[in-house]
Amino acid sequence: MRDPSPLPAALGEAPFTVYEAADAGVSPGRLRFRGLHVPSRGVRIPSTDVPLDRLNVVRPYTIVTPFSAASHATAFALWDFPGFLPNQDDEHIHISRPDVMAIPRRRGVVGHVGQFFSDEVVSHGGVLITSRARTWLDCSRKMSINELTVVADHLLRVPRPEFEGRTEPHATLEELADMLDRHKGTPGIRKARLALEQARVGADSAQETRLRLALENEGLPEPQLNVPTELSPGVVRQPDLAYPEHKVAVEYEGEGHSEAAQIIRDIAREEDFSRAGWELVRISKRHMVNEARLAVAKVRAALVSRGWVPK
Repeated sequence: MRDPSPLPAALGEAPFTVYEAADAGVSPGRLRFRGLHVPSRGVRIPSTDVPLDRLNVVRPYTIVTPFSAASHATAFALWDFPGFLPNQDDEHIHISRPDVMAIPRRRGVVGHVGQFFSDEVVSHGGVLITSRARTWLDCSRKMSINELTVVADHLLRVPRPEFEGRTEPHATLEELADMLDRHKGTPGIRKARLALEQARVGADSAQETRLRLALENEGLPEPQLNVPTELSPGVVRQPDLAYPEHKVAVEYEGEGHSEAAQIIRDIAREEDFSRAGWELVRISKRHMVNEARLAVAKVRAALVSRGWVPK
């Protein structure tokens, strides 16, 4: 059997549709040669040593399914949302269309239909996808209230322009509330409303949100989140969570805090708090298991030692 002719460069390293192949001059016979995987009708994936980007994998499905957009668990992954979504590692691609059209049905696809406003489908890396706010609502049926809060905090977080290249949050409280008002009766909306009530601006990570919720659930006061605090003239620190009235600061320390340079910075930070009469409570991953019971115990003990009286 003779070797197939090479594909055009634009089609050789990423999934494509048969329509794109025809536009590039590829014959129908070439599309039947070995070396092309057919995951679904109208879609081809070339054999390549280059790792396939998730956006590139999803893109052809939104083309061969007219008036469609990536949604639900697929949009959750493409937006790189934090938090836990059941079955989020499922390889099926979720596609949505307006509810005046037939539900998408094809191999490898989980189809959805629904009502969409004009700003609820956007382009992300050249792929049509439900907006972040709409994706948050669409996933609410499958998620817990606390995990929905983790995503809401992520969307509301004020970015750090020097690191992220943006100045605006992904969404505001008003925008998320408006999304819920637009889609009354949507499955999961009651959980989304409760999550929005719990959401706060200021958390820098999913673990910070989980820690805050665990503390509040156990009756501890609501902390400030990442508020710059002047400890002494010229010394300003920004603890993850803080109780200024009791001079207790809480820091969640992820894996990056094990690096040598970071350890030095952490020691200096703790010394700054100590000199200012504050107690710094350091929380790590091991404190967050079993509903963060160890973390709650550490913070409660610090607050009690500083005069807080549990109700």
